[in-house]
Amino acid sequence: MRKKIVAGNWKMNLDYTDGLSLFSEVINMVKDEVTGDQQAVVCSPFIHLHSLAQMAKGYHKVAVGAQNAHQAESGAYTGEISTKMIASVGAQYVILGHSERRQYFGETNELLAKKTDMALKNQLKPIFCIGETLEERQAEKHFDVIKQQLVEGVFHLEAVDFDKLVLAYEPVWAIGTGVTASAEQAQEIHAFIRKEIAEKYDQTVADGITILYGGSCNPKNAAELFAKEDIDGGLIGGASLKSRDFVDILKTFN
Repeated sequence: MRKKIVAGNWKMNLDYTDGLSLFSEVINMVKDEVTGDQQAVVCSPFIHLHSLAQMAKGYHKVAVGAQNAHQAESGAYTGEISTKMIASVGAQYVILGHSERRQYFGETNELLAKKTDMALKNQLKPIFCIGETLEERQAEKHFDVIKQQLVEGVFHLEAVDFDKLVLAYEPVWAIGTGVTASAEQAQEIHAFIRKEIAEKYDQTVADGITILYGGSCNPKNAAELFAKEDIDGGLIGGASLKSRDFVDILKTFN
C-alpha cells in the first residue's frame, strides 16, 4: 500500500511564536481526529524546524520538513542551509523543486538532481515537485515538460533510492490562483507520471511511490481528488496555514 500523505507548505509565513502555536493545534487535532494511517508532513521555514521536530517526537502521524536546501554538504555559501543541517534538527522531509523555486530562483532540473542526491545522502525524504505552466499546458507541452523534469531531476537514481522519494504534481497555473485542475485532469497527469516510472524502473516501483497533488487543494475538493486511483494525497499551501482546514484535508483519508 502506498503511503497517504498530506504535506503542508507554510512558505514564507508565520513568525516563530505563531508557527509553534499553529503546529501545536495541528498535532492536537491529529491526535484527536485522525483515525487512519495517513501522515501529515509540515514543511515550515527553517526557524521553526528544531522546535517542531521536538514537538512531534515520538508521534508518527506528524512529521516535519524543510522547504528547500542547498546542493552542497557545507562550505562558503553565506545564507544557505544544507541537508545535513536540516536532518540534524530532526526534520525528515525536504521540498525540492517547488514551482516558486524554479520560477523565482532559476532552479534547474540539473541543480535539483544534485539537491536530491544530497538530501538522500543525509537521510532526508525529498518531496520532489514537477508541473507545467499555463503556457506549456496551452501549447500542449505538459506531458513533455513533466517527463523532462523526471528524466533530468530524478531518473538518474537507482530504484532503491528512487523508492525513497515522494513526488508532487503542481499544475503551476493552479497555484495561488484559486483555479484547481479538475480531478480528471489531475488523475491524468498522475497516471502519466506513474507510467513513466514503470517504463524507467518497473511496475512495482511505480505502484509503490506516493504522488501528491499540489494545486489549490482545500477541504472542499480534497475528497474528489483523493478518490482518484493515482492521487495519494496533497501538497497544501494556503490551507496549511489554518489548522482546521489542514486537518480536515488530512481526515479525508480516515
